Amino acid sequence: MTDHTDRTDPTRRVRRTAATSSRATAAGETLRPGGTLRPLGETGRPWPKSFSHRLTTPLPGVRALARLAREGAARPRPGALDAVPMLPVERGPLPAVDAATVAVTWAGHASWVLRIGGFTVLTDPVWSRRILGTPARITPVGVRWEELPPVDAVVISHNHYDHLDAPTLRRLPRDTPMFVPAGLGRWCRRRRFTQVTELDWWEAAELPGGDGGTGTVRFDFVPAHHWSKRTLTDTCRSLWGGWMLTDAATGRRVYFAGDTGYGHWFREIGGRYPDIDLALLPIGAYDPRWWLSDVHVDPEEAVQACQDVGARNMAPMHWATFVLSAEPVMEPLERVRAAWERSGRPREQLWDLPVGASRLLTV
Repeated sequence: MTDHTDRTDPTRRVRRTAATSSRATAAGETLRPGGTLRPLGETGRPWPKSFSHRLTTPLPGVRALARLAREGAARPRPGALDAVPMLPVERGPLPAVDAATVAVTWAGHASWVLRIGGFTVLTDPVWSRRILGTPARITPVGVRWEELPPVDAVVISHNHYDHLDAPTLRRLPRDTPMFVPAGLGRWCRRRRFTQVTELDWWEAAELPGGDGGTGTVRFDFVPAHHWSKRTLTDTCRSLWGGWMLTDAATGRRVYFAGDTGYGHWFREIGGRYPDIDLALLPIGAYDPRWWLSDVHVDPEEAVQACQDVGARNMAPMHWATFVLSAEPVMEPLERVRAAWERSGRPREQLWDLPVGASRLLTV
């Protein structure tokens, strides 16, 4: 597990910043911790027709689908929705920040308003009340769209409807920088987004110009144990993964895991990206395990994933918003708190935020 030395040590902060320095390869590409630096907005790359070879485990077959239909196992259990009125919601104004401060605000599900390096970044933004094939959200969006500052960038983890929401994206200016998985750029460009950067695993791009032109944030696309599908004919035609955001000036680093099951990628991510300040990790949509364990961590696995990547703090997400599976709605929070206590980690490092709440990291 990573040594969580006091982040106020100035010599340690210098070492973190120095670790982001680049080096050139024989092919002329630039490598940084984690992988290859690609040009911002690069287009015309030849992607494979399918990324199914990246699956950790095979997708469910006919027998599993038949069992799911027979048992109705993905529907909420009796009483599972009784605690909806108890779900934590705490909508408030976004905190004031400067370029040296990292702030996260949970808008619900996998949607965060992340301020880093002078930028405002949205993760998997879903401001819609409904998404295809799913009941309406059970808590309000944590941040009203009208209260958002100008959005400097968007990161998308994969193309499932609860993470890639076309009605929400239509609200954005078409020159908003979009960071998306390999194979998803065409979808964005068809919707007239002009600044689209699509990356493979272990690739990155840098966005300069935050805080009035002085900041630079690096966006690294990292693996996840998941899959992609949006229509009947596009299974695994685009990639899936998480994002590592690093402020070049301070070395602050935030890991947004997207959707993922538990597996070997977490330790590799932690090895390639030391000193992660905050991991945004999913904890919901896990029951029944025989159906969902390959693609969604449960709360205990999320805590273990935080240990594996060596993150100093963990903020749970992917619960309390849409009913996607069978567990009681408050169970993810109860289980993640219990798992965190068993891990022996300091309680203040678990950022179990209500929908709409914020937390800050300061240098």
